[in-house]
Amino acid sequence: MAVDMLQEKIRKKKNPSVLELNLAPSDLPPDDSAGRTLAAAYGGYCERLLLSLKSVFPAVRVGFASFALLGPEGLEQLTQVLQAASNAGYYVLLDAPEIWSPDAAENAAERILGERTLFPCDGVLVGSYLGSDCYRPFLPYCREKKKDLFVTVRTANKSAPEIQDLLAGSRLVHTAAADHVNRYAGDLVGKWGYSRIGIAAGASASESLRNLRKKYPKLFLLLDGYDYPNSNAKNCSFAFDQFGHGAAVCSGKGIAAAWKRAGNVDVLTAAMEAAERMKRNLTRYTTIL
Repeated sequence: MAVDMLQEKIRKKKNPSVLELNLAPSDLPPDDSAGRTLAAAYGGYCERLLLSLKSVFPAVRVGFASFALLGPEGLEQLTQVLQAASNAGYYVLLDAPEIWSPDAAENAAERILGERTLFPCDGVLVGSYLGSDCYRPFLPYCREKKKDLFVTVRTANKSAPEIQDLLAGSRLVHTAAADHVNRYAGDLVGKWGYSRIGIAAGASASESLRNLRKKYPKLFLLLDGYDYPNSNAKNCSFAFDQFGHGAAVCSGKGIAAAWKRAGNVDVLTAAMEAAERMKRNLTRYTTIL
């Protein structure tokens, strides 16, 4: 069961961090781009990070759109990066392409999680605000193929409260979205007590995380936006249960673009130092048993 594998990898490394490969071209070190196409440089840097950081990170999250925007070669690089992550022992989560209809959801589910996929992964992340018919097509793959599905209910960006924290009857909008996801999670709970259906929430909203953890004890929480200025490790701690289980925290630019803030330090050394610093900060507030 994939979510059990994720929790086991987190326990083994005593680190609830997730390396996020969802970069802007400007995040690539100049030396990596010399004499190569942008797609080749992008994929090459991602693979270097994967190999360098595999001793620290238990999981990696890869952005489909970031590679797709690089053109056909970018999608080829995406396949290579996903395979490299799997070969290196990571739990592999793929951000799905944009889904705007039930038909698009059916197609994405088959192409990403089906037998002939070009995008090998253990789980997939989708949005929730088009309603359940845009994530239900992924559910059979959770049951039959032991894959994971994470559904975004609360994002980390500054303007998220404008919509996601509005009242919908007696509930906040993002809590109503989580209620819908929770309906499908009950029969897919693994040995660690968490379902293969989880939710993604903003790392910056401590009260939201506290409420989500309390209300949905069987939902694994994927925390987004750790790199944002209003996020911190203490906020993230509210997403974990009393054993330090049930959540993971994503960081992208904070790791992959650490070289920009590191002066003359080697690119991969800067990434490793940032990764170790993130681990220390998170485990300062959360003890993983």
